[in-house]
Amino acid sequence: MSELYELPDGWEWKKLVDKEVCKLIMGQSPKSDTYNTDKKGMPFFQGKTEFGKIYPTVVKYCTAPKKIAEIGDILLSVRAPVGPTNIANIQCCIGRGLGAIRPNIDNTLTNYLLYFFRNFEVEISQKGKGSTFSAITKKELENTDIPLPPLPEQKRIVSKLDNLFEKIDKSIALHQKNMDEADLFIGSVLNDVFGELEEKYTIVKVEDIAKIKGGKRLPKGKKLLEKQTSYPYIRVADFLNIGTINLDKIHYITNDVYEVIKNYTITSNDLYISIAGTIGKTGIIPKELDGANLTENAVKLVYITNDIDNKYIYFLTNSKQFKDRIGLATKTVAQPKLAIKRLAEVLLPFPPLNIQQNTVKYLDKISEKTEKVKLIQKEKMDNLISLKASILDKAFRGEL
Repeated sequence: MSELYELPDGWEWKKLVDKEVCKLIMGQSPKSDTYNTDKKGMPFFQGKTEFGKIYPTVVKYCTAPKKIAEIGDILLSVRAPVGPTNIANIQCCIGRGLGAIRPNIDNTLTNYLLYFFRNFEVEISQKGKGSTFSAITKKELENTDIPLPPLPEQKRIVSKLDNLFEKIDKSIALHQKNMDEADLFIGSVLNDVFGELEEKYTIVKVEDIAKIKGGKRLPKGKKLLEKQTSYPYIRVADFLNIGTINLDKIHYITNDVYEVIKNYTITSNDLYISIAGTIGKTGIIPKELDGANLTENAVKLVYITNDIDNKYIYFLTNSKQFKDRIGLATKTVAQPKLAIKRLAEVLLPFPPLNIQQNTVKYLDKISEKTEKVKLIQKEKMDNLISLKASILDKAFRGEL
């Protein structure tokens, strides 16, 4: 890094291994029988899962800690993902998914170091594009270059970053609120529309209009491929919130696997519904995926009547009425799963085909406008996030 640019007068390039900068403590997992949730022993953090915006949340404790972080240490996620940070606000045990960076308070400001690692996270994520960056070693960390200005300059930089980021974060939160309100609006419209249809038209069960057919688990020992073959395999992870499929991340299976599970496919005339993990996510696949295999964590509705509009059923499955009813059809277990037999008995308003089609036209227009609003808000949020990254980069070049 030090070869890339010159620092202002008074700044120095240092290695993180330099004792003038900090001390690195890599986590080590204690024995599993020493973990507990009964608040016995020392708070125990395993990785990013417990991280908040600045400080982690205690979920587990450990009665026999091996590696300890002190108050004020920066906690760095060193395994899948690499880079996220928090500050330890309590003495705690750290597992192998974390490292603790302990600033030398005579030369290094804690929040300056925190901002450095948050800039470092951006750098790591950029390096990781197109590859799997799953871990970073202590040696790699120790050999990391850090631009270190005098303490007064560190304080000035931290103060300026705090002020700028507070304003940017408020703007990001406002755009997120606008997106949430757009979702609430379309949800309210769906509820009103289908509530009115329930009052006016025949109520049927899902099984009256469609057969419910499940997807298929991969044969034991077989894995999905990122390399394209003639046989796409659709996962719940591929289901987009707008009721279609993310074509950029489709995985594939080999011909021999296809021969085993070829009876578990889906077409653009069907409606998919996720039944495990994220429950009740529905949509219609694009025509180019006709015949793709479907995950065992989803089912498809294959209609047994011609007087039905697939898009009408899609919109209906996004209404509060439907969501509430499939909630009743979900098994109460550690890993919730939508019970197919009970899904078949969920009630739906079933108006004539022309009413369904008019309903779809109306909801399509509103949905399109709502998605445009969300897209604009998302673009503004992304621009603000990019701005934060740019500001961080300038800060550590002495340009802020």
